[in-house]
Amino acid sequence: MAKEIILEDGVSATRAKRVKLSLRRNRYALTLTGLALILLGSIILAAAFGSVAISPLWLGEMVINKTRLWHFTSVWQPSHEVIFFQIRLPRVLGAVMVGAALASAGVLFQGLLRNPMADPFVLGISGGAVLGATLAMSLGSVLSLYGFGLVPLFAFVGALVTMGIVYQLSRIGGRTPIVTLLLAGFAMSSLLGYTASLLLLLNAQMQLKLRVFYSWILGGISVNQWNQIGIVALLILAAILLAYPFAYTLNALALGEEAATHLGIAVERDKMLIIALGCLLTAAAVSISGLVGFVGLVVPHGVRLVMGPDHRLLLPASALSGGSFLVVADLLSRTLLSPTEIPVGIVTAMVGGPFFLYLLRRTKREYRF
Repeated sequence: MAKEIILEDGVSATRAKRVKLSLRRNRYALTLTGLALILLGSIILAAAFGSVAISPLWLGEMVINKTRLWHFTSVWQPSHEVIFFQIRLPRVLGAVMVGAALASAGVLFQGLLRNPMADPFVLGISGGAVLGATLAMSLGSVLSLYGFGLVPLFAFVGALVTMGIVYQLSRIGGRTPIVTLLLAGFAMSSLLGYTASLLLLLNAQMQLKLRVFYSWILGGISVNQWNQIGIVALLILAAILLAYPFAYTLNALALGEEAATHLGIAVERDKMLIIALGCLLTAAAVSISGLVGFVGLVVPHGVRLVMGPDHRLLLPASALSGGSFLVVADLLSRTLLSPTEIPVGIVTAMVGGPFFLYLLRRTKREYRF
């Protein structure tokens, strides 16, 4: 048996390693617990405030009454329950799902491409979603499936199909070079985006829907039924859970693809799966929010600067932070110019940009993957 290496203070190297690992796990648990509490607080805040203010205490009592585990005497108006359960809570939970999805996708794409400017729409996903939405509006159908109209459904399919095409175009000799992937994504995004614009110009009926189209482009949480939340939540939670095991791969890719291969990682296979999961997260978010920018860029940046580059913490922390960020942004979009509602994409850009610059200036730490 190999002898333990004794340090100067008399503590074995093995014990020191265990203590360090325990401290890291405790830090991870404490960090994620704090972020979960912040998310819960943002949900309560967003659900309580709006055109009609509802006491946070009443919100808790309403939820408990729904569980039938306990019954509180109703001191609120019946309209408050309708507003909370049928309008406000689905929208708030939708914002949580969209924010978590976009932030998680941003982590995956930035880690995979080793590029701080990568976001969920850099690989042509936005162009595919825009073209899909344009085609749906040109059909003018009122058909829906599981509560989703044709616009989000076509946008979802357009994003997934475009990502598949980009991936196939960028493969060279069984490999997928990062630079080729970026170039193919940029080219497809531009081509499909301008194709959608051409359809708008050539179709006279589409001219009447420009307001609807651009409101979708600027983003906004659109949830009308609880089954929408259920389907999107299932897709997003499953994708995030499936993405977590790839945290080790993303940490290794920070050293370069050759180094990752020497560590025993199937680089090409993992790249394909990471891209698929990032695309699924983005497409699921697009289906209920339109194109909401900046979340997948700002949140992973901010979390990485504060907590470091370890993707084992970065991925869940970004998901929680992204949910909180978009919930607060959606609250501001509803209340800043009430009764006029600002598209949430404008709020994320106006709030996220200055916040990121402030965070970058305050930390004064070298950015690294």
